[in-house]
Amino acid sequence: MKDKPVILVVDDQSQNIELLEAYLVPQGYGIVTAASGEEALEKLSGNSIDLILLDVMMPGMNGFEVTRRVRQDNAHRLLPIILVTSLRGTEDRVKGIEAGCDDFISKPIEKVEILARVRSLLKVKAYNDLMSHYRKDLEAEVAARTEELKQAFEKIKAASLETIYRLSKAAEYKDKDTGAHIQRMSLYSAALARRMGLDESTIESILYAAPMHDLGKIGIPDGILLKPTRLDAAEWEIMKLHSVIGAEILKGSDAEFIRMGETIALCHHEKWDGSGYPNGLKGIEIPIAGRIAAIADVFDALTSRRPYKEPFCIEHSLAVIKKGRGVHFDPDVADAFFAIKEEILTVFLIQ
Repeated sequence: MKDKPVILVVDDQSQNIELLEAYLVPQGYGIVTAASGEEALEKLSGNSIDLILLDVMMPGMNGFEVTRRVRQDNAHRLLPIILVTSLRGTEDRVKGIEAGCDDFISKPIEKVEILARVRSLLKVKAYNDLMSHYRKDLEAEVAARTEELKQAFEKIKAASLETIYRLSKAAEYKDKDTGAHIQRMSLYSAALARRMGLDESTIESILYAAPMHDLGKIGIPDGILLKPTRLDAAEWEIMKLHSVIGAEILKGSDAEFIRMGETIALCHHEKWDGSGYPNGLKGIEIPIAGRIAAIADVFDALTSRRPYKEPFCIEHSLAVIKKGRGVHFDPDVADAFFAIKEEILTVFLIQ
């Protein structure tokens, strides 16, 4: 911090500069001098100045123009400027105010007046500096706190997603081959949602909701859920109830991602042609989250081991998805799936 205020004295007459120095230096002010407007701007850029005493009538760049130039620099927007002039007309005073000066001193200069005006404007400058520093400190503190909250929130979100993964496994716990299915299902669905151009809030909700798609299987008897052969008609009707059970478990939440989970649980077995379950919805009657989850679920089921089958190879699984375009799957979602095939295959490697 400076030990004393620094004043830039600008005048093309050396005797005027000497007079002002004689008044100001004994009061403890530091002085920087300039003999022209151009030199004044150079000195201002190279020094920490607290106030400018500026002659108006100078050859080349006059005091009005210097004032305008100073005010164009945002760093000097509040720097006090006193115009020292022999001009006394109202028009000249208005011109100075419009240029951005703070005060006027008329020549010949009176010592008591100049010192009083300088002290007054330096107090204003000190207050403005204090407020500026306070604002910067406050902004820095707010930024730091915001970053801390952001990091804490990200940790909470990560913990929440992990909790969803772990609790969703409860519905499929007895099937040892479906653990990674939950995570892959989540990532497939979020990637498809992003490719479909959904907003970030919806993408995140789908990321968190998709793992809960089969939550209703917790209500399906083990004899049906783990049966190693094809289900008969009666067993299949019971199995289909898992979509309704899952939606019922998730119903009534205020949390957006749980409401999304309810939608996905209920609709991820609906088909584009209307032949799906539980409600036989067709086309865009099926919520977009359900259409996205449908293709993610089928692809992962095809490529995964189940009690009743071994995993299919990638080529066969992709062929099934392609064949289902416009029948089982929304054509736009199927196209998005193949557009991000490399990303899908990267997720596939999660075991």
